[in-house]
Amino acid sequence: MQKDIEIKLLPEEVGHDDTLKKLLSIALNTDPKRIQGFKILKRSIDARSKQVIYRVQVRAFIDEPFLAEKPVINYQNVSNCKHVIIVGAGPAGLFAALQCVENGFKPIILERGKDVKQRRRDLAAINKNGIVNTESNYCYGEGGAGTYSDGKLYTRSNKRGDINKVLEAFVQHGATEDILVDARPHIGTNKLPQIITAIRETLLNAGAEVRFDQKMTDILVEFGKVKGVVVNGEEKIMADAVILATGHSARDVYELLHKKNILIEPKPFALGVRIEHPQAIIDAAQYHCPVRSEFLPPAYYSLVEQVGSRGVFSFCMCPGGIIAPCATHENEIVVNGWSPSKRNNPFANSGTVVQVTLDDVKGDHPLRMMHFQAAIEQQAFALGGGNLVAPGQRMVDFVEKRLSVDLPKNSYLPGTKSALLDETLPAFVAESLRGALPHFGKKIRGYYTNEAILVGVESRSSSPVRIPRDKESYQHPQVAGLFPCAEGAGYAGGIVSAAIDGINCANAVKKFL
Repeated sequence: MQKDIEIKLLPEEVGHDDTLKKLLSIALNTDPKRIQGFKILKRSIDARSKQVIYRVQVRAFIDEPFLAEKPVINYQNVSNCKHVIIVGAGPAGLFAALQCVENGFKPIILERGKDVKQRRRDLAAINKNGIVNTESNYCYGEGGAGTYSDGKLYTRSNKRGDINKVLEAFVQHGATEDILVDARPHIGTNKLPQIITAIRETLLNAGAEVRFDQKMTDILVEFGKVKGVVVNGEEKIMADAVILATGHSARDVYELLHKKNILIEPKPFALGVRIEHPQAIIDAAQYHCPVRSEFLPPAYYSLVEQVGSRGVFSFCMCPGGIIAPCATHENEIVVNGWSPSKRNNPFANSGTVVQVTLDDVKGDHPLRMMHFQAAIEQQAFALGGGNLVAPGQRMVDFVEKRLSVDLPKNSYLPGTKSALLDETLPAFVAESLRGALPHFGKKIRGYYTNEAILVGVESRSSSPVRIPRDKESYQHPQVAGLFPCAEGAGYAGGIVSAAIDGINCANAVKKFL
């Protein structure tokens, strides 16, 4: 007999199987000897009261043997099967490729950037010297932006596809099984490269091709059907299906589609800053104690506030994290955040952004939102003074429109420069942030403080362009066999939702072929 039940544990009790089994026997009113084993289904922190607890959903096996299930997919060899081109090796591209193998097709992945090992050198050059390799950076390269953007796996996309399939694939390739049960699963930027490498090895062993330094420079279309792509301006690679999983920063792809009169559309996106606090401030507020217990992870927050007609919200919150320079072109500043698996850095950062609507950017050009985004990033670069130094301002100083005399110590490695962020943020974004931040301070004690720094600009939370596709076939309405996919096409946000969209596109390819 199996029974599911929720057990409450103190933080220091988590991980002690004997304690959990004892509490299970009490809750189920049964002899501990009858419990042959148990499986944790979900685990979350409840910090609503002064005593922080873990809520653990457990399946108990009573009077029957406990068999631990570890689902493993054995991928078939597709060396001699029909080709599918996948442009981009981010989460969407990699999971589309895995699904293509499952479906009996040979994926050919074309990635403009380098493999994860080679990318590290280019990231070091960005952080230490302010040098951006426009083909290999935090956004371009094996694993895409997700590889070096923390590895947060929390998503609300359960209606789009099988979240567990994605999580189980990560576990199969080296992630801890904790991601299967934690309410906010997280891998960590330090562990993701090895996992991405393992996924690549699975694909290669199955007969797939993974090509680096292969930039798509043209899409071959004849009589309304895709025929293949051109890479690096010369080599043609032919296939009847192309999954376009290029991510939200590949502006040249949008320009290529526009040049070829392949329909694209402007799309609203979010714009703002990355806000960083000492982690101790967030811990004290969220856990109701002066010092966080060693048995609790660094605290998380999620905030939203309506200011007039605009929503202001936090996203991609990184406890114990680092602010990273994520520019993809020269002379622009883009910031993002990530955390290592232990989340043991002294700062907590989060994107805090305001929605930019189509009405905010006048005109009818399909790329106008992208051009607006790029202009803001270039203004931030100029305001920082170059070399990827980012403009920054203390929180209260920003709200009170005062230049900060100095800036607090922070995690942004290229450095920060005191500036008035109003000189780069549009007025409606700056005023919305000003209205929201004091209210956030009422929701989280200590949040509204000059110990916090605002670093500009956070501008790549989502794509400013949508590549249309049919809801049923997932194909572009003008080009049969072209499958716009995930974040770069405007249909997903985050690692898991992008992976799910990649799987869905691969399944749509199967129906098409």
